[in-house]
Amino acid sequence: MDKFSDMTLFISIVKNQGMAAAGRELGLSPATVTARLQALEDRYGVKLLNRSTRHISLTESGALYHQACLEIIDSVKETENLLQTGSQEVRGTLKISAPRDIGKQYISPIISAFCERYPDVVPYLYLDDKLTNLAESGIDIVIRYGELADSNLISRKLAASRRVLCATPEYLANKGTPVTPQDLADHHCLAMIRSNEELKTWHFTDDNQQTVITLVPKRFSDDGEVIRQWALDGAGIALKSILDIQHDIQEQRLVTVLDGYMKNFNASTSSASADLNVIYQSRQYQPKRLRLFIEFLLERFGERLDI
Repeated sequence: MDKFSDMTLFISIVKNQGMAAAGRELGLSPATVTARLQALEDRYGVKLLNRSTRHISLTESGALYHQACLEIIDSVKETENLLQTGSQEVRGTLKISAPRDIGKQYISPIISAFCERYPDVVPYLYLDDKLTNLAESGIDIVIRYGELADSNLISRKLAASRRVLCATPEYLANKGTPVTPQDLADHHCLAMIRSNEELKTWHFTDDNQQTVITLVPKRFSDDGEVIRQWALDGAGIALKSILDIQHDIQEQRLVTVLDGYMKNFNASTSSASADLNVIYQSRQYQPKRLRLFIEFLLERFGERLDI
């Protein structure tokens, strides 16, 4: 079997998180997929996948091979298009992951504008607040808040932001306005869940003095949009990015409290820890559609003022 077919097969296995699903996509039996993967590993003398009955994951060698496969196949597709049409048309899929609030309010309209310019690009927008393993997910770019931990990825700032505590004027009129972080113990707080962790310990910094408050929240959700909606419903006080709620503040649907403090879900005191970033894999080659979309995204956010 030729190397290009092996690359297509390997990409499908990783994308579908399983050999049976890859086989269904490519019209191959599970036994054939397993045999070809084994032959591929034997050819290079390395293990490409850690696999169990329920899960597969890339080894270090597998991650390198997977990234190279994506780049080579994208390059071949662009070359084929250039030969067939005589021009470097922008076409193909673009897979983007973003938090629900940011995804709906900002990224979705930007994608629509991009597709008006490049109608042959097919976008996939995944809305979630979970951290994504780019090497295994098949996602091209991720929009996330916070600083970058993985040095193998590239992170570029889309917009400066900060985290704020917010509630409706009606809620504060009824329950009172907190003056210190300790006052939050007397309030209904709305907390995020991330990777099954309850983010109920909030960190406050004031003149380099740190205060850590562990709350007993009234409601939890793993969806930032739900937290925002609960705050708008008057259910309590939420810790949100200012980008998520700036229109609510402008329309006076929400107001902020404890504004003199820098706030976060962790002990970081860096102002960049709440910024909005676009994150993508470091590649020598990037499909033209991906390069253009990242530039378009940075341009659109660059038109915004830092908050």
